[in-house]
Amino acid sequence: MTSLTMDDECMRRAVELAARAYGETSPNPMVGAVLTQNGRIVGEGFHRAAGEPHAEPLALAAARARAVQGRGRLTLYVNLEPCCHTGRTPPCVDAILAAPVERVVAAMLDPNPHVAGRGVARLRQQRVRVEVGCGERQAAELNHVFVARQRRGRPFVALKVALSADGCIAARDGARVKITGDVARRHAHRLRAGYDAILVGVETLARDRPLLDRRLYDGPGRAPRRVVLDPHLRSRAEWLWRHGARPLLFCAEESQRKARALEAEAEIVTLPYDGTRFDLHALARELERLQLWSVLVEGGARTHAAFLDAGVWDRMLLYRNRSYALQGLEWHAADAWRRERQNAKRVEVTTLGGDTLEVFAHPESVWLPGER
Repeated sequence: MTSLTMDDECMRRAVELAARAYGETSPNPMVGAVLTQNGRIVGEGFHRAAGEPHAEPLALAAARARAVQGRGRLTLYVNLEPCCHTGRTPPCVDAILAAPVERVVAAMLDPNPHVAGRGVARLRQQRVRVEVGCGERQAAELNHVFVARQRRGRPFVALKVALSADGCIAARDGARVKITGDVARRHAHRLRAGYDAILVGVETLARDRPLLDRRLYDGPGRAPRRVVLDPHLRSRAEWLWRHGARPLLFCAEESQRKARALEAEAEIVTLPYDGTRFDLHALARELERLQLWSVLVEGGARTHAAFLDAGVWDRMLLYRNRSYALQGLEWHAADAWRRERQNAKRVEVTTLGGDTLEVFAHPESVWLPGER
């Protein structure tokens, strides 16, 4: 086994620091930074939330607080290319040049096509040695939501389903049953904490009355906003959630006249509807307008199939009980998924107690190793 180099160790630490802000930085990526001097860590930092200081200046400030001395011997490790533009915070490149730092090791370039490479180029213009690619795969996976958003120019969409060993999602009469075990359910609740919104169709809402919260996970992250696709506004006030942010209901334009009965309970937005399905590209634009940058689609099967058929998805998460044959209702999005899976990239297979999680990515949403 090849031993890890100093660069590998420091980049792994930068990724670990970045992950501490899981679910907290939207719409920004998660970024961690490690500053070393003569092979010794002298400063660390990570971006905690949009609008708060970035990882690089925090690591530099930590070093200053320790009265680190010396010029030309500092190396900065960061899991994403330092920014060179002014947003809610100043450019990180300026802070790096003022340190000064002799060497910067970045795991990957910024995937934003309007930014990518500019931070690196500016550093190199000022004679800072910059290396890109150490820990790239781990860094890209950590920020896969941010990567896909930049690549596809819309909010990130993940589809999630729990399947029995024989591919079923509910009992034969449609009743909701627990398919996966406790480990998988806790994992799914942590997953929810990383998303801005959770979406279901009105049939799922009516049948299952899901809570759509993250009650089994008390770590960092968000309380996602609940979203329902309800073309004919069948939802009833008693079906909706009284705690947390107001739920968001999408309906067909011709159903707007029914909205008054639910306006006190939910925000209602109209979308183009062809009598069978919503225009999901229009849905993505509305989610962006509402600053819901990532959405987890939890069902039901017709909703999953609609997203798959429209190509409006970035990840598929298949939780599967490997031994429980339910002999119930099959997942009717299976045919649509088989078509999409032909070109999908499998990025993860994880054992969760007695269950398995398979994660697939849309080919247009993936950062390719060595991409520049």
